[in-house]
Amino acid sequence: MASPEPGPEVSDATRVLQRVFGYDSFREGQQEIIEHVVAGGDALVLMPTGGGKSLCYQIPALVRPGVGVVVSPLIALMQDQVDALTALGTRAGFLNSTQGSEERRQVESAFLKGDLDLLYLAPERLKVDSTLRLLDRGKISLFAIDEAHCVSQWGHDFRPDYLALSMLHERWPDVPRIALTATATEATHAEIASRLNLTDARHFVASFDRPNIQYRIAPKNEPKRQLLQLLRTEHAGDAGIVYCLSRASVEKIADFLVDSGIQALPYHAGLDARTRASNQSRFLREDGIVMVATIAFGMGIDKPDVRFVAHLDLPKSVEGYYQETGRAGRDGQPSTAWLAYGLQDVVQQRRMIDTSEGDAAHRRRLSIHLDAMLALCETVECRRVQLLAYFGQKSAECGNCDTCLSPPESWDGTIVAQKLLSTVYRLHRERGQKFGAGQAIDILLGKTTDKVVQHDHASLTVFGIGTELRDTEWRGVVRQLLAQGLLTVEGDYGTLVLTDASAEVLGRERQVMLRREPERAARAARADKAAKPGRAAPADLPEEAVPVFERLRAWRGATAKEQGVPAYVVFHDATLREIATRSPSTLVELSTVSGVGENKLAKYGQQILDTLAD
Repeated sequence: MASPEPGPEVSDATRVLQRVFGYDSFREGQQEIIEHVVAGGDALVLMPTGGGKSLCYQIPALVRPGVGVVVSPLIALMQDQVDALTALGTRAGFLNSTQGSEERRQVESAFLKGDLDLLYLAPERLKVDSTLRLLDRGKISLFAIDEAHCVSQWGHDFRPDYLALSMLHERWPDVPRIALTATATEATHAEIASRLNLTDARHFVASFDRPNIQYRIAPKNEPKRQLLQLLRTEHAGDAGIVYCLSRASVEKIADFLVDSGIQALPYHAGLDARTRASNQSRFLREDGIVMVATIAFGMGIDKPDVRFVAHLDLPKSVEGYYQETGRAGRDGQPSTAWLAYGLQDVVQQRRMIDTSEGDAAHRRRLSIHLDAMLALCETVECRRVQLLAYFGQKSAECGNCDTCLSPPESWDGTIVAQKLLSTVYRLHRERGQKFGAGQAIDILLGKTTDKVVQHDHASLTVFGIGTELRDTEWRGVVRQLLAQGLLTVEGDYGTLVLTDASAEVLGRERQVMLRREPERAARAARADKAAKPGRAAPADLPEEAVPVFERLRAWRGATAKEQGVPAYVVFHDATLREIATRSPSTLVELSTVSGVGENKLAKYGQQILDTLAD
């Protein structure tokens, strides 16, 4: 890569930060990235959700001559992104398949005249010759490739259209490129660099830690009831996302929440496009909506006040889990990432891998992803330490996850593991039969169920030898042995099968350490106590400022509705909190509040002062 040519002074970037965005200073890591791109250098940026990635290409696009071209997979959100930039006084547009010919012609004309600062494109647009010819005729300040992990076939959001983006450097070698993602292991990082021809670019890797998010993973026990308790006791009236694996589950949970008095909407690929767009719009524009969704929802959601993300099914990978939980607390306020996880999740995921399309290498990659996710669920150590270690980063114990707040015990489960493995072995070896976890557990507990009587399993030597544990505890043992690779499942019915490693346990050559959950009541009390700061949006406000904050929120809501934009496009909660606390009485005083740039001051300043005066 050629050395960057001297560009505008970085002080220009600082002035843009203050004048357009209303911030006094850059966040950690931003200035170095921006300075590099402003000077014409290529960059690959790994920065967590909520870390301020967008500014890393928006400010250089505003400082450098020409139009910044942003490649984004988020067609459904481009309008909101453009609205947010327009509210700042920035000239922005997009080209995608949702537009009519006249609207596209107007945007193309603005691009050619230099009347745009930023142009958003879907990646598939760059495979169209007319788009390439259009870009050839205009002046491009930079290319930004957002959600760059989509280029990685190892990742969880692979998009084949991203593979063609290496042509940007070949066709426009003098235009700097910046690729950004919030989710990348070391392997994914290397693949992004290779596939986008960014191996010679400067790589900026920030900490992936999101200290404001409290990670909690609970054993599944009537998950609908558990979810409802979470929402009622910790997040009443809060906006949040609930992820489910199937479309049917999404519909059932959304209906259940609505019947329970909670504003909830479904989102999945089976809904018609108009309904999906309407539900997404309501989630972004209204306060307190809970979106129940498959993973088809959420990438690029820029709603800052999502207070919780709940998973009712096990995510397929740590990358997916991190990406989805990262949609909570983008404003830096306390938020919850909660996952209910059970034995059936493991059985279902293993079955999906076994029946998935692709070769053995593909299924092996899926298994590696699942094994890492299971290890996170079953750890007795700090969740955050393990989560960050997966991405190659070190961390001290966080004090803000369930295993830190209420540490589980680790106990020697070798003997119970031997009992369970022996049961599976004897069912297969002595009876030529394979059964799921429920049948094996019934035999261990000595239950004379219809199946036990039917197959005369009561005569097995292992019948009734496991009464020291309850049914739910045995299910936990099965789950953990699956996580440790000492058992596996196969077939449509999730039958238990021994692995090569099972012999080491049965032969007394390997110790098996298991996790014992803390007492549920004590654990729930501690978790509830720790999570309460995230329940009220104005928790950090002086008491006298709370009603002022609520009046400002009401004004913002009415203004956003009138303009047809999400409330955060007008102002973020953090800005309203500062206004409520400082109570400025003049436009000059208001201009010093973080997040109040020149355009918003001119547009909303007097309305805010009038609201405060009321």
